[in-house]
Amino acid sequence: MSTPGAPGRDPSRPVGPEAADAPARHGFAPHWFEGLADTMGAAYLRYSFTRGTDQEVAFIDEAVGGLADAVVLDVGCGPGRHARAMAARGARVVGLDIARRFCEVGRDLGGGVVGWVRADARSLPVAPASVDVAVSLCQGAFGVPPVGAGDDADAVILAEVARVLRPGGVLVLSAFSAYFQVRWLEDHDRFDADLGRNHEQTTVHDESGRPHPAELWTACYTPRELRLLASAVGLEVAGVWSVTPGDYARRPPDLDHPELLVVARRP
Repeated sequence: MSTPGAPGRDPSRPVGPEAADAPARHGFAPHWFEGLADTMGAAYLRYSFTRGTDQEVAFIDEAVGGLADAVVLDVGCGPGRHARAMAARGARVVGLDIARRFCEVGRDLGGGVVGWVRADARSLPVAPASVDVAVSLCQGAFGVPPVGAGDDADAVILAEVARVLRPGGVLVLSAFSAYFQVRWLEDHDRFDADLGRNHEQTTVHDESGRPHPAELWTACYTPRELRLLASAVGLEVAGVWSVTPGDYARRPPDLDHPELLVVARRP
């Protein structure tokens, strides 16, 4: 599946002062994830699941037919670990996240990323058909529903991604596996079988190492649901695979891996 870059396209077009306050401008309430990012800051990058970044991006590079010169939008980029790794492979990457603190950390770390945008993924401040590759990984945007926002937030995000992908553009998306979550439910988890969401009571650490109680709400999916969501916004699914952070592979869906990875193309 080839995703050549688009010579002459301005990869910095989504970046600018007009995007700085996109969440407020579009009327969205603050997201619970913003408080989590404020607490963690750069400490997010110390967690063990972030150590598989290079393997994950190497797999994505091959799966999309090459990242070099591609205009890439990292939707829910966090502090930008995937964005920097894709930029190192020659991609022209814009990182987008709802959390201002994570955008600040990403900007401070640099790494060749074209720009950083604070925005809600349900209303991307990006021109239609302007992106070669979009990624949303590790529940950075897709799969972390705002509390009280109903059950369509992820569908809206997918529709926005489909809008900004050029014809032939590719989406790479990860989501928690409902199969795995239910099979390995822990005492601090509360799984809502109606909404397919898990509510977790946990502890996170700030940049000085101090612990803080935290709550996480995560949407969980089956492969069939992900195919149907992608199809509903006009994307053609090339594959849905069971993966673990740091171990992306073309592995048929199973009950034993915590995440599902989707690769889909806009016709």
